[in-house]
Amino acid sequence: MKINVVYAHPLADSYQASLHKRVVQTLKARGDEVVDFDLYEMKFNPAMDAEERCGHFDLSQTPKDLQIYIDTLRWAEACVFCFPTWWSGMPAILKGYFDRVWRPGVAYDLPADGGTIKPALLNIRRMGVVTTCGSPWWYTEIYMQNPGKKVLLRGLKTMCGRNVKHLYLTRYSVESISNEQREMFARSVERRFEKF
Repeated sequence: MKINVVYAHPLADSYQASLHKRVVQTLKARGDEVVDFDLYEMKFNPAMDAEERCGHFDLSQTPKDLQIYIDTLRWAEACVFCFPTWWSGMPAILKGYFDRVWRPGVAYDLPADGGTIKPALLNIRRMGVVTTCGSPWWYTEIYMQNPGKKVLLRGLKTMCGRNVKHLYLTRYSVESISNEQREMFARSVERRFEKF
């Protein structure tokens, strides 16, 4: 399978970094073709400026720095996103990736006469997410109703067409768990991605 992994965490020695590394290693060990984007390492610019926004609906005005991300997204059969959950959502750099890369003509099409947008990433058949939360399970899932998960699975996943399989793995209370618990979750991530 052709898989685009998109990773967003500024610290190379973070727990999230180790999870990302294990995801990539597991996918490659399965024989998948993996294109791995570390948004911080690649110095991805998440900010859409005024000029880009004015040309946002015209593919001919797509900024050149986005082409590698767009080409890979169109090439992929699956996407995997590895990131920490901050303030009940994704880091700004990853939000900016979606704002700028999953643009009209790439992730979706707008009918000329208006109406409902149409998914354009029909090549994507699977979506995976590995995230960590400082908050406990009850706060994220019950009190906040997991807004980050809703954005990815109720919003962005729908741009990939129907019947897209997904895997959403979260480790809650990550700041207060033991090293043994961290390793248990990491092994669980590996097992789940062996069958991805």
